[in-house]
Amino acid sequence: MALLEVENLKTYFDIEGKKCTAVDGISFVLNKGETMAVIGESGSGKSVTALSIMGLIDYPGKIAEGKIIFNGEDLLKKKENEIRKIRGNEIAMIYQDPMTTLNPMNKVGEQIGEALIIHKKNKKNEIKPIVIDLMKAVGIMDAEERYNQLPDQFSGGMRQRLMIAMAIACKPKLLIADEPTTALDVTIQAEILDLLRNLKSSNDMSIILNTHDLGVVAEMADKVIVMYCGKIMEMTSNEELFNNPLNPYTKKLMECIPRVDDKKRRLQTIDGYVPYLTQLPKGCRFSNRCEYATDKCKAEVPELIEVEEGHWSRCWYIKI
Repeated sequence: MALLEVENLKTYFDIEGKKCTAVDGISFVLNKGETMAVIGESGSGKSVTALSIMGLIDYPGKIAEGKIIFNGEDLLKKKENEIRKIRGNEIAMIYQDPMTTLNPMNKVGEQIGEALIIHKKNKKNEIKPIVIDLMKAVGIMDAEERYNQLPDQFSGGMRQRLMIAMAIACKPKLLIADEPTTALDVTIQAEILDLLRNLKSSNDMSIILNTHDLGVVAEMADKVIVMYCGKIMEMTSNEELFNNPLNPYTKKLMECIPRVDDKKRRLQTIDGYVPYLTQLPKGCRFSNRCEYATDKCKAEVPELIEVEEGHWSRCWYIKI
């Protein structure tokens, strides 16, 4: 059953008087209990998509059109005070950098408990035992002693656990994790992913996982969206994406993965760079970096079509 349906979402930013589209007409469905990974290089539109769902797009950004239907209701038709009741309560987000999200001057226990006071109407003197249980649930040892500590007394991995505790305090139906393991070493990454997997199971949550790490995708996701320059380039199940990638951009991303079973293969890179929003190609967004691009690719934007059942791709030449 669908928990979240995004239809033709378009979000732009006003840059020097020009409307630059960061998310360009994306549509997808996330079912209850699913984990959906959104992958792509930096600048692909992953974070803007997440912020659009959260209702956190401010000037110079604006959602131009589309629908964000959560639990049967279009969030874009709700007033700001109605969105506040949902944000942090039914939909929560783990941000990329916990150090810039956590208030360095406030005790971590109080920060975690803030959502309980706002959304669950707990009294301030009631939240401490609940927050300590949350801290223990995300693997923070000596939670009673650490409740009154400041964020800079925690390591990077522990700060990310604090962010997760904040996000799950109200037991949200949807958790958006925006690059949750980017700045962590591989051991801590694995611990954080295990934690998210266990919390999803115990709290019956759905997860949107923004990442550029295909190893994380392989381990965590049920379905995958590949984004580039604000457009969905490919969309399918996790297994199908790795076994049968159809889009040239997806294939290039796959080639960038180091393989332990092929020590002779040179590690690949994708030529060029993600263009600025003010300099997007006229045709296919990937045409200026794609080795297969023709004049048609450079002149016309291909539609996202269902090539096989449940497997969508945006390319003029699907079988490349």
